[in-house]
Amino acid sequence: MSSRLSDYYYVLPEELIAKRPLPRREDSRMMVLHCASQQIEHRQFRELKNFLQPRDLLVLNNTRVVAARRFSDDGTIDFLFLEKLGPARWKCLVKPGRKMRVGTTAKIENAILRVEEILPDGERIVALNEDVDLYSGGSMPLPPYIGRESDADDESRYQTVFAQTPGALAAPTAGLHFTEEILSGTPHAFVTLHVGTGTFRPVQSENITEHRMHPEWFSISAQAAKRIDNAKRVVAVGTTTVRVLESARRENGNLIAQTGSTDLFIYSPYRFQHVDLLFTNFHLPRSTLFMLVSAFASGEFLLRAYEEAIRERYRFYSYGDCMLIL
Repeated sequence: MSSRLSDYYYVLPEELIAKRPLPRREDSRMMVLHCASQQIEHRQFRELKNFLQPRDLLVLNNTRVVAARRFSDDGTIDFLFLEKLGPARWKCLVKPGRKMRVGTTAKIENAILRVEEILPDGERIVALNEDVDLYSGGSMPLPPYIGRESDADDESRYQTVFAQTPGALAAPTAGLHFTEEILSGTPHAFVTLHVGTGTFRPVQSENITEHRMHPEWFSISAQAAKRIDNAKRVVAVGTTTVRVLESARRENGNLIAQTGSTDLFIYSPYRFQHVDLLFTNFHLPRSTLFMLVSAFASGEFLLRAYEEAIRERYRFYSYGDCMLIL
């Protein structure tokens, strides 16, 4: 694949976007890509263990999605609260932006919110007249392509069963397929990366090397680091896990316990050092996620696989089906 944005495009029929999860997490279809032979298999997610070998280790992202979406009391302003900066001060995104200029106010649960600053990328710094927990009573920040408001079902289903550390603004969607029963019978370890909006910001430049990722916080425990080092093959569950493993510091070749942040942008011809297999969902065209997977699977093979997935009527994106790349 080249560094041209246009090379990462495909056309997806609207009806293949999964707007709702399947009744059972484990019932997703799984496309298996054999990179060495360039062969494609159509399987079910519950067959994942059939492709694993002794001493393989699944590595999953246990971040927990926060209920970051709120509306003003009059329903006219849509807020996505990105980060609490201090007592009664937050960073957020707003829609429509034209209604929230510097000095403009709005009310949330009768607390008065005032815009203090507009950052270059459109984010707002806001102050409230009282220190309200804006994540309490909020709703799940579903991706725009879902095309609906979140509901009670999303509170559980747009969250992995192993979600633990609050801080994500989007789910690590490859993990949504797993149940506690499936995990209990599969060697695994957890890392944490709080998925932010930067992961999903569109790439604007035709030369993708000009794109810059926003830093995202991650953490690896000593126990997880040891298990990852001792694995024969590391199976990264999701692109966020890939970015943690490829960004993490090592001492004398060994992964160490750490917290930090990563702005790693992976695209072809990136050489993966610490991930052997990739389990992932289907991603939007021209997204940084699609570029990462293209680097792992080789772009032409991946585009062929996506074309076949469309012909076979796979379900796409966050609530959709999955892919295992060997």
